[in-house]
Amino acid sequence: MNKRGKRNVGMIRLGRCVAFLAAAAFLLPFTILLMVADQQYNFTYNSKRIFYQEFVFENGTRDDGLLSREKFLEVGARMDSRREFLRSECSRLGLDGSSQKAYAWEYLINRQYHVIWCNIFKAASTSWMYNFNLMANYSAAFLNRTKEVPLELARKRYARPTVEMIRKAQGDSITFLIVRHPLERLASAYNDKIVHAWPKSFHDKMGRRIIKKYRKASESKPAPMERYPVFEEFVSYVLDETKAKRTLDMHWTPYTSFCTPCKFNFDVILKFETLDEDQRFLIQMSRLQDIVRPEWRNSGKGTNTLHNINHLYSRLSNSQLDGLYNLYRYDFQLFNYTIQNYYDIIHSEGTTYG
Repeated sequence: MNKRGKRNVGMIRLGRCVAFLAAAAFLLPFTILLMVADQQYNFTYNSKRIFYQEFVFENGTRDDGLLSREKFLEVGARMDSRREFLRSECSRLGLDGSSQKAYAWEYLINRQYHVIWCNIFKAASTSWMYNFNLMANYSAAFLNRTKEVPLELARKRYARPTVEMIRKAQGDSITFLIVRHPLERLASAYNDKIVHAWPKSFHDKMGRRIIKKYRKASESKPAPMERYPVFEEFVSYVLDETKAKRTLDMHWTPYTSFCTPCKFNFDVILKFETLDEDQRFLIQMSRLQDIVRPEWRNSGKGTNTLHNINHLYSRLSNSQLDGLYNLYRYDFQLFNYTIQNYYDIIHSEGTTYG
């Protein structure tokens, strides 16, 4: 190779080096920002918890319903595990990327007490809507006697936030949500909103439409006698609405759809299964013990959901249960819930429905 050729090769190599260094210099600030943001979040969360521990165990008493120091640390470790599991699953499923949209519609931000909640209907929502109304300076006496819908009262004091408002408020606030097994939540919504719908209400009219479309009779299987949709009719309706890409009722919409938990950092993830301890932990960590109590204010009607689970799901077919898993797949995966025992219910009953 002559000198001119060698010089050209050298220039090409130099150009590649310069391009690589320029790209690295361009990407480095973004990489550092992501690392700092992650470290800052962990620092902020841990600082909140450490500050609380120092405060409450110096000023609290043991007859006030608060968790002991040992139990507080135990539940705190459980919260760490849930947050890490959520973060890992969000990454594995690709739900934390820039292409995924964040939704803020169901969040409530209380700036006075520095708490942020994503309201999931049929997951202790009645109790915590009451608490947020207390924190919005409605009196307990007023809340106990009013006929107004708690959510409508809350929205008079809590404007629908934007994503930017949530992220800005998170800097000095505790962000939380309460989750529940997706199929238990669905059964609870069915029992409350369909079986025990108020006459002439929105859900009563919905039930009548479901019966008209899905109730069928044959010689081998007479039509149900219930005045409301039976569970397999209701599930057929939900799955068909999903297939048609129509908006689902808020009481059975997958909660990952409106809380988008992969797009916000949550300090506390409460679960219905451990709700008593989880609520006490949240109340103590947020220093709300003088404002709210870990009370159960369930407005549901009729049979307890847990006692009703076997009866309801034994009526479904395998294909219906498959459809429900597909609908609530991210709710299952992000919060470490399983569906196998529901298939066991179907098989143990030898269902012929659907």
